[in-house]
Amino acid sequence: MSQTDITRFRQRCAQFRWLAVFMVVSVGALLALMYLLAPGILMARGDYRGAPAGWLTQIIWALPTLFYLFAVWSIGAAMGQLAKGRLIQPTLASALRRVGLALGVGGLLSVFGVTNLMRLIEGGRGGFAHFDVAGMTLGMIGGALFLLGGVMEQAGKVQAELDEMI
Repeated sequence: MSQTDITRFRQRCAQFRWLAVFMVVSVGALLALMYLLAPGILMARGDYRGAPAGWLTQIIWALPTLFYLFAVWSIGAAMGQLAKGRLIQPTLASALRRVGLALGVGGLLSVFGVTNLMRLIEGGRGGFAHFDVAGMTLGMIGGALFLLGGVMEQAGKVQAELDEMI
């Protein structure tokens, strides 16, 4: 790669980092407004017409989104490190593990956690798993990314050993 290509790559990484920050902040602010601020203000004014359990169920349904936002934040953080000139291999390995773990937990929570927490709150109604294809897919991709991050981390260690021998 030429120096121009490297500079262009770092600029794109920096742009992507800010896109990830914008997404996490904007979506996080909307989630906070929908699930915390607006119901809290309505409760303080005495205008909240729903039951507290209804508010809790909405928060539970939004839990996987927090893990997905952490995955986006982790990608943005990795892009920021690459934009600053950090080596690709160690940055990518740790980012793959963090993103994979976040997507995997979010997917598992979406498929199994949310429905079973809802069963606890609602007194046993509903199934044990929610047939959420997107959640299942994100969970599987997250698991694969976590495993690939581990392989890349191990490859980096082997490469370091080989470099020491030479």
